[in-house]
Amino acid sequence: MVVIGITGPTGAGKTTVLHVLRAFGAAVIDCDALYHNMLEHDESMLGELKNRFGEGVFGADGTLRRKALGDIVFGHPNALADLNAITHRHIVAEVKRLVDRARGEGRPAAAIDAVALIESGAAELCDVTVAVTADDELRVRRVMLREGIPEEYARKRVAAQKPSAWFEARCTHTLRNDGSREELEGKARALFSSIIPKEES
Repeated sequence: MVVIGITGPTGAGKTTVLHVLRAFGAAVIDCDALYHNMLEHDESMLGELKNRFGEGVFGADGTLRRKALGDIVFGHPNALADLNAITHRHIVAEVKRLVDRARGEGRPAAAIDAVALIESGAAELCDVTVAVTADDELRVRRVMLREGIPEEYARKRVAAQKPSAWFEARCTHTLRNDGSREELEGKARALFSSIIPKEES
């Protein structure tokens, strides 16, 4: 089984690429969904967050108050680094478990979808990594269309993320998405045909 890391900035087209991977029979591990689920249910991770950031980031019912946590780490690099160190470690451990499960199921591939693929250490679990990137102006338009938000907010979202070149320089492959959805699908199929073992797909 081949483990493929998928990363890149918002609005670049990762969702389209993941649809192609699913068609190849790949198990897709969505790290963003995993993170939000773990913030609600992973007692070990929540315990570490409570030890580091205090009881104040939890409500009376024991649930994490994300805004309270955000207020602590926003603008405080050391606190943010601590938060990332805790959450990344737990998420990578869970990703590894899901990769092992996909291997046990006989899947031809497992795809790890993560914006912080490189920073979290999840890339170390991958055989290959793929940056999905696009022109900034195109990304702004796609984010506006996808989320129904004003242009100014979409531009702030795009500007807040690392540039395409950062992802491209750190991944083994790049899928550039400056054209149509169909063009990206074609590029992705061609790339994954060369990566995913034929006899297992």
